[in-house]
Amino acid sequence: MKLATIRTGGGTQAVRIDDAHAVELGAPDLGAFLAQPTWRSLAAAADGPRHPLEGLDYAPVVPRPEKIVCVGLNYASHIREMGRELPEHPTLFAKFARALVGAYDEVELPAGSAEVDWEAELGVVVGAEVRHASPSEAQAAIAGYTVVNDVTARDFQYRSVQWLQGKTFERSTPVGPWLVTDVEPGELTCTVDGDVVQKADTADLVFSPADLVAYVSRIVTLVPGDLIATGTPGGVGHARTPARYLGAGSEIVTRIAGVGECRNVCR
Repeated sequence: MKLATIRTGGGTQAVRIDDAHAVELGAPDLGAFLAQPTWRSLAAAADGPRHPLEGLDYAPVVPRPEKIVCVGLNYASHIREMGRELPEHPTLFAKFARALVGAYDEVELPAGSAEVDWEAELGVVVGAEVRHASPSEAQAAIAGYTVVNDVTARDFQYRSVQWLQGKTFERSTPVGPWLVTDVEPGELTCTVDGDVVQKADTADLVFSPADLVAYVSRIVTLVPGDLIATGTPGGVGHARTPARYLGAGSEIVTRIAGVGECRNVCR
């Protein structure tokens, strides 16, 4: 099942994406819809107003999540190729909701940065409130998966040992186009202006989605609509020789097999 938040003439609507139509779910966005304990059965049975798929304007899957938790260094092959040991605990940082854009929106290049980079990532959307979750509780709390690109201003990121300032520029982070339930995510790829720059199997994650939900829930209560970006594999522009960065007009395409695709132009 695919669930999304779309923009309409009257605001936004949570919808189920079917083969020919988007069916309204009776909530203003997917965050509000997931807050209902029986959201899975409600989504399956929904029979609200319909919208043709062609021309849908996708908002970020959850436009205003309470929390956006991001993970660094989480692909085993990438860590090993850098000569590092696998981490014992996840490396966490955060974003704010104003950083998010939809799957086909323009990405706004941060003013004052000359080193804007791509980071294709699997996104995990939380579908139930959890605190101190067991592995099984963590898995059950996952609503589904989405596509994220953690676009990063490297020159701001490395001004200090804390990464936040390089990670949360407004309108910089594509998320979408939908949340997919009951799927095993597959290969992740990122292309920039037609060049394949990242390719990895999401099965290579050091800390799985359920691991991350369980770990983060030990620190803070996770609630429906929270987003966890699970980390990026090798292939980022900053690590190339010479380094390669995004510029005005650059097109980023982020795909995850079984989940979906974001396609964004930088302005």
